[in-house]
Amino acid sequence: MSTTSVPTLSVAVVTGATSGIGTATAARLHQDGFHVVVTGRSQERGKAVVAELGPRAHFFEADLTLDDEPERLLRHVADHIGRVDVVVNNAAQDHTGDLLDVPASEIRSTFEINTFATIAVLQAAGRLMRETGGGSIINITSRLASIGVPTMGIYSASKGAIKALTTAAAVELAPHNIRVNAVAPGMTRTPLYETWLAAQPDPDSVALSVVDGIPLKRLAIPDDVAAAVSYLASPGAEYITGTTLPVDGGYTAR
Repeated sequence: MSTTSVPTLSVAVVTGATSGIGTATAARLHQDGFHVVVTGRSQERGKAVVAELGPRAHFFEADLTLDDEPERLLRHVADHIGRVDVVVNNAAQDHTGDLLDVPASEIRSTFEINTFATIAVLQAAGRLMRETGGGSIINITSRLASIGVPTMGIYSASKGAIKALTTAAAVELAPHNIRVNAVAPGMTRTPLYETWLAAQPDPDSVALSVVDGIPLKRLAIPDDVAAAVSYLASPGAEYITGTTLPVDGGYTAR
């Protein structure tokens, strides 16, 4: 069990929380004592997550790429639960493709969710927290915001923008007692990873190669990332802002 202590009425919103890292993060914050708002585009998956979590869990169906949807989400939570203390900006989509051949439509769709929607959620959360005395915003970036990997250029750019935004927003929002940090996962064993691995010509060889490149010699699991978010959301991190915490087994430290 977590030993993190949060006020009994604290509320956390986790975007993209219907699978993988988002679901694990929602579960961890719920375990920490937060009222947790799960968001996503799948009502079926969202309701299943909330049913698994039990009391203090709520689902809000949202497509964050739509105009005004982030504002509607945050205001809905504040109106119905009473406040928003933590927002975890996790909603994202993957993208791979040879950089010189990526169609403009794929670039736009990747940035729409990974970058523009994340910025919009941060803005909406920041406006609300400014009114209520502060809070914590945690963006999920990626190891690929800091390193180069062939075929991942567009995804890297979309996540790199959020890493840069995190540092700038932390400085600008500090006077309002709003902390802004990021977590940068490495390769994580999620359904997305399993789908990618299965599509490789030799999945077993690729899996061994991936692990061999990680100093700690294992993949992350969603709970590893969720634990980092839990810390940054906790009172124990109240003097931390503007940082990006790698959760990658030492990959970017090589």
